[in-house]
Parts: sequence; C-alpha cells; structure tokens
Amino acid sequence: MHPTYALMYSRAMLRRLLLLLLLVALPAAAASADTIRLPDGLKPGGSAVAVSVVDGDTLVLDNGKQVRLVGIQAPKLPLGRPNYPTWPLAEASKTALERLALNRRLTLHYGGREVDRHRRLLAHLVDAETGQWIQGAMLAQGMARVYTFKDNRSIVPEMLAQERAARTARRGIWGLRYYAVRTPESVARDIGSFQLVEGMVHAVAERKNITFINFAADWKTDFTIVVRGADRKAFRDAGLSLPDLAGKRVRVRGWVKSWNGPEIEATHPEQIETAGLGPADR
Repeated sequence: MHPTYALMYSRAMLRRLLLLLLLVALPAAAASADTIRLPDGLKPGGSAVAVSVVDGDTLVLDNGKQVRLVGIQAPKLPLGRPNYPTWPLAEASKTALERLALNRRLTLHYGGREVDRHRRLLAHLVDAETGQWIQGAMLAQGMARVYTFKDNRSIVPEMLAQERAARTARRGIWGLRYYAVRTPESVARDIGSFQLVEGMVHAVAERKNITFINFAADWKTDFTIVVRGADRKAFRDAGLSLPDLAGKRVRVRGWVKSWNGPEIEATHPEQIETAGLGPADR
C-alpha cells in the first residue's frame, strides 16, 4: 500500500475506534448526567471521606471503617479468595464507584441493620457536596443490581426503578448474557449463583408450613420459589398474597439452590416483582 493511502487508512480506523468508544460511553454518561437523590425516610449516620474502594459495592472511610453499600450487588472481584473467578465488568464497576465516591465526603444513611458480621457499615451513601445518591447512580449506570435482605428493605422500589431503566437501556452489566434475566427453564444451569428469574407461575402449594411457588407441573424438577412459614407474615403485611400468584408472571431475585430442581428462597416481599414485567424490561 502506498504510504499516503496507509496514513489515510490508519486515520480512518482511528476515527472509527474513537466513535465506537464514544458510543459505548454514552449510556453511562447519560445515566450519570442528572443527580439521583436519596429518597426520604432513612436514619442519618454522620459523614466521612472515602479513602479507598475495595470493589463496586464496598469502600473504606477515613475513620477506618468499611462500608458495604447496602441494597446493591456489584460484579465481584476475587479479593484474595482462591479459585474465585472475576465476574464480568468487576473492574469497570470498581472504577465507577471510584469516580462517584473516592476522596469525596459522603453522608451515611441507614434503613435497617447497620453493621454486618464482618463489622462493615450497611449504609446508603450520598455525596455531601452534590447530593448524589451513590447506590442510585451505580444502579442507573448498570454497574450493580438490587440485592436486599429481610433486615434491610428500605427504599427498594426506588432502587428497582433505577435498575429497570438501566436494564431496559442495556447499560453496563445488562448488556451481557452473564447477567441476563433467566427463565424457569434455563436457570438449572445457574445453581450456586445470584440470579433474576422471570416466568409464569403454574401453581402455589403449602406443605409442612412451607409455601411452594411452582413454575411447572412437575414439582420434583421445576423451578420453585420457596417461602418458609416464619417469613410469610412479611408478605401478608406488604399486601402480597402468595396463593394469588398462581397464573401470574413474576420475577424473583436471589441465590439459586438445588432442591427438587432449582429453587430460590424468598425471605421478604421485595424479592418478588409482579408489575412491569416482560421482554421490554429485560
């Protein structure tokens, strides 16, 4: 190739590469363009400066305390665990949290249990200067997904709304098959992992103080949501009638285990969604 043509070709390729990088960056930029505010109703817990970021949902404050960003789960890094795989976009998620929080003064807010068994603070974080809600921004950028516990259930609807918008736009993790919403038929391949599973409920049955929400006729092999008797009151209090889920499309999130086929144990109603479901929301 003539040197002049080679130079023109390389410049054209460079322009295409830059355009591609711009297009990839646009969804995250669009998601973070507006400040996402923390909803009202949480307990204030002081402030501190973030001095280091462990991964996409954990950071360290200048007072020496570590914070687990409650309500979300970011892609995981090994962090010294032997034979533990790096989840896709784990480094990108860590970088996203660094951009949002590192070296910034953050206010802490609590909506449930405040310290976990590792002595980490379980807090929602807000940039003290801009008012940006850090969990909301991570979800909006598609750098985390909603992850709740029965002792930490505050402002879940607002978090789900940010996650849903990111998933619909296929931002971040939602552009990868690794994090896609599973079906009851496919989730058997995902035993031992945290998943979102969506499908039509075939039947609901109660046996020995356990509610089984089955997604097919063969309860010995189908995907099932399990709700134990001690947890059913929380569903009733939230106005979610488990027997009435029969014949409805639902989405559940949680760790997939094996018990007469794949199953997820639901301990609190925020794990189960019944509205706004379907292919457009995946």
